[in-house]
Amino acid sequence: MAGDDPPPLAPASTPLQRAAALSGRYPPVPDVCVVTGGTGFVGTRLVEMLVERGATRVVSFDVVPPPDDAWRHPNIEWRVGDITDPSAVDDLLSIAGIKCVWHNAAAVGPFHPKSLYAMVNHQGTINVIESARRHGIKKLVFSSSPSTRFTGEDVDGLTEDEMPKLPLGKYMQAYAETKAMAEMEVSGACDGDFMTVSVAPHQVYGPRDNLFLPNLLEAAKSGKLRVFGDGENRICFTHVDNYCHGLIIAERALYPESPALGRFYIVTDGKTHPNGEQYLIFWRELDVAVRAMGFVSLWDKVRLPRGLLMCLASICEVLGRILGITMKLNKFNVTVLTMHRWFDIKAAEEDLGFKPIIGYREGWDETIEWFRSNWLPKQRTNSGGILGIATATQEKIDIQDMSAKKVR
Repeated sequence: MAGDDPPPLAPASTPLQRAAALSGRYPPVPDVCVVTGGTGFVGTRLVEMLVERGATRVVSFDVVPPPDDAWRHPNIEWRVGDITDPSAVDDLLSIAGIKCVWHNAAAVGPFHPKSLYAMVNHQGTINVIESARRHGIKKLVFSSSPSTRFTGEDVDGLTEDEMPKLPLGKYMQAYAETKAMAEMEVSGACDGDFMTVSVAPHQVYGPRDNLFLPNLLEAAKSGKLRVFGDGENRICFTHVDNYCHGLIIAERALYPESPALGRFYIVTDGKTHPNGEQYLIFWRELDVAVRAMGFVSLWDKVRLPRGLLMCLASICEVLGRILGITMKLNKFNVTVLTMHRWFDIKAAEEDLGFKPIIGYREGWDETIEWFRSNWLPKQRTNSGGILGIATATQEKIDIQDMSAKKVR
């Protein structure tokens, strides 16, 4: 951008996202950037924000084409390819002038075929690291997950250093295990010639979310969603723009002798959560979204005891294996929907200079309005339920699985 010209703004961004983009001068970003997983919920917004902050070429790399509302900006290249294919990754990272790779591509959540997690999350990360080093790229920012440290015990306001260290003896799901394996590869590769950092959000939300809210709202629409446990568990949320901001400024923390080198950080909406705390009450905030869609309040229904849910989840997991179908109710989901899981983000504040650029209250309210205006009118009368997953989620799972099988 020249002089004081206003930055370009992504056409699909919301008023809050536009206001944040225009709110002040952000640190410069590299001219040439690569974002793997660039058509996902986070990846798409990361691509947009890099361009908004001055990148002259951003290459998105993902197994699926860009969405219909993708920004067709001359500084963005939407490239289709598979992270599990070493030759495709090598071709991507042979682009001249790449200063940083933001590695977001992943098989996300508990719903993929088990073999896919290792192929995409672990081997895909190895492919990126090896190719980046081969082509002399100096910086890698890895999108990790707090679930890599989850043991099933409450995480009630812990810092990263207070959480269990990797590797864990046992992981709660294949996603967490393979993301942990990938993160250890990233940290282990960090040296004077190749600088890395891992950044994770917790419970990303925002306009265009295609995983978190759609799955819960589809279950609420069907009438099958109930409050799990006592409904008072504390968790933290992360607006998609806050997470992308954390990923972007993490690149600036990659310099010799930086305290961030090879480390893991969590970023969230921080103290913009209700009452200046770093958490919210999950089921009560979710119910705000449920009622805004015109659905029956979750608190007007019978709550489901955690013990009963764990028994039902065990049965669902057995049935799922027998029938070869994906069920939303499983022991991992019951655990995370009833446990405390929120974090003290002071390390990211100190080492990365992170501060939320969109506050929780206004971010959550705008997200709910976006879903009411854009998601709700498209819902079929028989969609959703506690045993199924959102249609858009399943479609990407199928594409990823098919592509990885071709590579194998």
